[in-house]
Amino acid sequence: MPRATRPTPSVRTTAPAACFGPVRYDLVLAETELALLKSLCFAAGGILRIEGIGPGEVTVDREDLVSRSYEAGVVDIRFVRTGAVVVTVPQGGRAYPITVVVV
Repeated sequence: MPRATRPTPSVRTTAPAACFGPVRYDLVLAETELALLKSLCFAAGGILRIEGIGPGEVTVDREDLVSRSYEAGVVDIRFVRTGAVVVTVPQGGRAYPITVVVV
């Protein structure tokens, strides 16, 4: 007699394996080659902390998906809604875009 199997859901119920959860990711500019960092993935609630930057230098293309704060050379970007956000960080006279997917 054949055994009953449980159907696999067709809709993803969890974040992709390559995504961080709702954690804080520290990006220390003095120790990071931004040209190598193209994208990140977080669960909603995750924070990208950029250390070693001046006020107003980091930009995002989707203000409606983030909450930002700045203090003492540190920018915290909290991803509050799902979607994709391009975070642009200047370094050495160039602007480096980092695409952040929020699930």
